[in-house]
Amino acid sequence: GYASIETAVEAMRAGAFTYLKKPFVSAELLVTLEKAYELVSLKSENVNLKKEMQQTCTGAILGTSPEIQKVKELIEKVADTDTTVLILGESGTGKELVARALHYGSSRSGKPFVPINCGAIPEDLLESELFGHEKGAFTGAVATKIGRFEAAGHGTIFLDEIGDMSPGLQVKLLRVLQEKQLERVGGITHIKIDARVVAATNQDMELAVEEKRFRKDLYYRLNVIPVFMPSLRKRKEDVPVLAKEFLARIAEKKKKNIRGITGEALDMLGAYDWPGNVRELENFMERVIVLKDDDSVITTR
Repeated sequence: GYASIETAVEAMRAGAFTYLKKPFVSAELLVTLEKAYELVSLKSENVNLKKEMQQTCTGAILGTSPEIQKVKELIEKVADTDTTVLILGESGTGKELVARALHYGSSRSGKPFVPINCGAIPEDLLESELFGHEKGAFTGAVATKIGRFEAAGHGTIFLDEIGDMSPGLQVKLLRVLQEKQLERVGGITHIKIDARVVAATNQDMELAVEEKRFRKDLYYRLNVIPVFMPSLRKRKEDVPVLAKEFLARIAEKKKKNIRGITGEALDMLGAYDWPGNVRELENFMERVIVLKDDDSVITTR
């Protein structure tokens, strides 16, 4: 009723959607209310979508065993934070699924998820892949290239097989994590980064630190929240759940009409230790399905 710039600013700072000055017409008020309702509905929808996305991602981590339930509970607790997470576990246990669940269950879910396997790229190329390079920085650098950290932006970068990183590159990564900025190879400009870091390894990191294969300070920087992915032999009650899921998914993908799997076959699968873990089980189910005749059941024979 007593319009002024000061009262308008005060109202907006207090959280007002907008500011109407008297006298106003009913149509203007109704339009404003509709817009405010749309905004509130959109925020509510975003919250619900984020919850659904998190449930979908954690749902991709299949199993009902106590060990896997603990993993899912921890993901729900730490997903929507900026805390660095280190995922530990044998090869094939599903560490990247955990990383994706952490990303898509967070407020960064609309931003990029950028994975990189640190053990699959030679050391001289890995630095450029991570931090980028300037044109002319080395032979073959014909143009400026941004690295994975820059590509992740305000999203998440997933450093898989971090235990295989060379000592020299560990020093550079530690500096980037500490200072939240980097320099491209051959560059002098400091580039700020905001990506959340999730790392994973199949190595015993404490032993690697003890044997001086991995820097202790970098290990502590990465190991803020450790997530342990159990091996399949330690959660054998999940084997039937996984086998049935793979059967349904792969049969549909391969357009094979497989009517099911017998209890005896599931018992046989459960009796095996699966050294390759979930990945080995998935590959085995694909092999069986491809070789199986249409309109048949998977048995022990």
